[in-house]
Amino acid sequence: MNIALLIISLFLILSIVLGLMAKRGKDMSMEQWAIGGRGFGGLFVFLLLAGETYSVFTLLGTSGLAFNNGAAAFYLLSFTALGTMTSYWILPPIWKYAKQHHIVSQSQFFSKKYNSKNLGVFVAIVGVVALIPYITILFKSMGLLVEATSYGAISSSAAVWIGMVSLLIYVMVSGIHGSAWTAVAKDILIFFVILFLGIYLPIHYHGSFSGLFHAVQEFKPQALVLPDKGLSVSWFVSTVMISSFAYFMWPHNAPTIYASKNAKSFRFNAVVLPVYALMILFVYFVGFSAIVEIPGLKNGDLALLELSMKTFDPWFVGIIGATGLLATLVPGSMMLMSTATMITTNIIEPLMTEISDKSKTYWAKSFVILISVVCAFLSMSDSNTLATLYLTSFSLITQMAPSLYLSLRKQNNINKYGSGIGMFIGVGIVIYVTFTDMTMAELFPALPSEIQDLNIGIIALVANVVVMYLVSYFTDYLSKARENSVQAKKSS
Repeated sequence: MNIALLIISLFLILSIVLGLMAKRGKDMSMEQWAIGGRGFGGLFVFLLLAGETYSVFTLLGTSGLAFNNGAAAFYLLSFTALGTMTSYWILPPIWKYAKQHHIVSQSQFFSKKYNSKNLGVFVAIVGVVALIPYITILFKSMGLLVEATSYGAISSSAAVWIGMVSLLIYVMVSGIHGSAWTAVAKDILIFFVILFLGIYLPIHYHGSFSGLFHAVQEFKPQALVLPDKGLSVSWFVSTVMISSFAYFMWPHNAPTIYASKNAKSFRFNAVVLPVYALMILFVYFVGFSAIVEIPGLKNGDLALLELSMKTFDPWFVGIIGATGLLATLVPGSMMLMSTATMITTNIIEPLMTEISDKSKTYWAKSFVILISVVCAFLSMSDSNTLATLYLTSFSLITQMAPSLYLSLRKQNNINKYGSGIGMFIGVGIVIYVTFTDMTMAELFPALPSEIQDLNIGIIALVANVVVMYLVSYFTDYLSKARENSVQAKKSS
């Protein structure tokens, strides 16, 4: 066993031990397993929200964005900072309503808010469709990273199965408590690894940060500016707006929100999380360094790995591998639990009205195993359909945002019909434009490039909102007309 694999193995064992220890003194009811009995303090809430933000994609995908797209990659930093700020206003009322109505999943929130089981089922389906490709590619990224950082001592497929089984061990036993404890080790590790790489590599190769950007300016000047067309300023602004608007719509954010013991922690997190998001800058520095140092790299997602293996001794490469492993386990466990909980609370529970709390926990854990195995198999596939479906994930969950935001008002004039049909239209447009590769330029060929470069997700979002209001207005109008007709008959 080489030193890199030894370090990865030690951190894997540490994550399992921490996850199992988290169960001590707790009776794992459904509420305890899924949302920690609503007893998490501000620190655990912060670590879990941060843990869902900084996954293995932060290491591979973000550096790859900088390598492939240059300045356009900064949209990720922008929407992360703006998106986390929205928590100051929206998370306290969401938490309060969930506590009052004993809600444990995102889809259950919609079901209760709009008094519609069917809407809850639809939201659950959209959430599952959005999360399965996310979990799958999380597993795939972990496999690639562990295989590379172990210098081939363990294959990508073996890494996926070992990581999945390890994750299942503590999720089945400790639920969200195991994720929270593992998040402590993961966040400490990823914080120092990202900072070190982002500071050391530019200084090692270019003497300073300014030296790095002077080198990029000479080698690939277009990487430092947004292009006039394509990934232009209008694309950047529209993408940041949509993404920050829907930042907390991911289903796996909901259990962390509900797990808090009070609303004050969200105010604290709204201040700290945008600052914490600045870490993404240091991942960009790695990607920009790779532009100059490994210009022939064909797969930008491997920029951080290739540059690290070129620069560091195996023991430090092993630490990077361990960081990627933990950065998969924490968000992966939250995604699996939220997916299983949505299916249980919105599909199984309505079908089995007399189901006990113990049985609900059993069903949820069973779905965790099933979804884990499915995603593990899918991660070993090179299916283009799966990759295309992944691209729709963020756009799909964005369609939930208008209904959720409006439901937080004291007087919500959107009803269940408007919410459901509007969301359905938005989701349908997202799927259509994604699988047909349609762009704004194709829809509006005569309009200026500023319009053509807008994120096409705007079309789905606008259609969603317009349909939502129209359907709500007309169904309310018809309902009142029917009531008036009944009253008139009774009077006569």
